[in-house]
Amino acid sequence: MKKNSKFWVLAFYFYTPVCDAEDFVVQHLKYCKQLGITGRIYIAREGINGTICGTPQQCNIYMDDLKSDPRFEEISFKIDIFDEKAFNRMHVRLKKEIVYSGLKHVNPIRRTGKHLHGNEFEAMKDHEDVVVIDVRSNYETRMGKFKNAITLDMETFREFPSKLQELEPYKNKKVVTYCTGGIKCEKASAYLLEHGFKDVYQLYDGIIGYAKETGGKDFDGVLYVFDGRVTVPINHVNPTVISKCIKCAEPTPRSLNCANVNCNEQFVMCEKCATEMEGCCSETCMNNPGKREYNGTGFYARP
Repeated sequence: MKKNSKFWVLAFYFYTPVCDAEDFVVQHLKYCKQLGITGRIYIAREGINGTICGTPQQCNIYMDDLKSDPRFEEISFKIDIFDEKAFNRMHVRLKKEIVYSGLKHVNPIRRTGKHLHGNEFEAMKDHEDVVVIDVRSNYETRMGKFKNAITLDMETFREFPSKLQELEPYKNKKVVTYCTGGIKCEKASAYLLEHGFKDVYQLYDGIIGYAKETGGKDFDGVLYVFDGRVTVPINHVNPTVISKCIKCAEPTPRSLNCANVNCNEQFVMCEKCATEMEGCCSETCMNNPGKREYNGTGFYARP
């Protein structure tokens, strides 16, 4: 970690009973604002899930303070560096689930897939009896994924239960699930166990944790993230680009939201074409009165 890093981005989650979730949301928002960090934190009776940004000093204080709460003393933080703020504001919100899956009956505290750390995953992923499953949404997997991983055409994680029949052929194999930071796999792997999959694992701390342990070997493309960075490079060993511009078909790691606020479609477009199209996915959107001024990134913070 660079000592002169201007900002840190922390990604974290933890399943633990939070009986006073409603009050905790109010208290935690006040605390975060006083500390001066920005980002998004979701709190539910089942735990906490967040991505925040601040100076190294602010982030260290946040991590120490959260771990001082007995409910979160075993929480793991994934730290990345960024030259500017990844978020404009601080939001702490009450949710029914810390990642919306529709699987409220699934409790990862009781049972979930066996955790694999990055080096363990790297050693296991290419074995003949192993199937690696990406449980992220399609707009994430088109930007990057592990070599030979099975991807599921899902708009959101809520669709995961509907993909069970598609995964049935792998029921008697060693199944390893992975996602960005590990949180979706907690419920995805538990759900597979619930439906008769016998030998289920998950990549602990997700793609982010894997990259920090291994240099990101065999992750093709870039990692889609849910903040102002949009995508980040993960593989520093054998990198490649798998996403292609929807206009010229040239490889590019750039993911945008359409500048037309009435569309807001997520798509892949190279910098040259995006400039020509003014950040829009089509000429129709270019001429729409709801078109925002293209900001050069395709990421538009919510007002």
